Amino acid sequence: MAAKGNRAPSAAPAALPSLGGTRSSYRERVADALRAALIAGELRAGEVYSAPTLAVRFGVSATPVREAMLDLAKEGLVDTVPNKGFRVTAVSEKQLDEYKHIRALIEIPTTAELATSADPAALEALRPAAQAIVTAASDGDLIAYVEADIRFHLGLLALCGNDHLVEVVGDLRKRSRLYGLQALVDAGRLEASAEEHLEILDALLARDEEAVRAVMTRHLGHVRGLWAAE
Repeated sequence: MAAKGNRAPSAAPAALPSLGGTRSSYRERVADALRAALIAGELRAGEVYSAPTLAVRFGVSATPVREAMLDLAKEGLVDTVPNKGFRVTAVSEKQLDEYKHIRALIEIPTTAELATSADPAALEALRPAAQAIVTAASDGDLIAYVEADIRFHLGLLALCGNDHLVEVVGDLRKRSRLYGLQALVDAGRLEASAEEHLEILDALLARDEEAVRAVMTRHLGHVRGLWAAE
């Protein structure tokens, strides 16, 4: 994967399966996978990645990759570098603290309220996503981990019926960086972190609002630790 000059990037995204479908779906799916790689820290801040090299990993032409990266540029996740590609933007400690604070204000009480308001069947429908997080952690697949994590948490928040709230949290998640994920994999601790998602779900199904609040508080605290660990 191309980086500044001829130097290889400090970390490259894991290989992804070829993407089938229409050009539009290529662009959307590549953008989703690139966001996950950014959030997982597999595309590193300050590195420059070329669309043609990224396209090889996705098994598509450079065009949908370039278009997807332009979408990420609009979201502030990358900057365009003329004649070279796209540089991943850095996130400051102050920004990370602000993201965590806003997420805690929104997600902890909203999720806790679902213990008394959510349909048990709708909660149970999120179990495959929670289990996918654990499976991805077991496999050490950081991109799959992040994608399943986003599906689970945004799916959970969607049960509150406030689309704008989900959009706000989704945007915060896009801007985050979980640089510490690989360290958890190396230490054999990622699976334990992943299992917190099942713990949240079980507490919700048990209608235990205080337990949900406690697990969510612990979970977001772990996430901030991941953000800080570069």
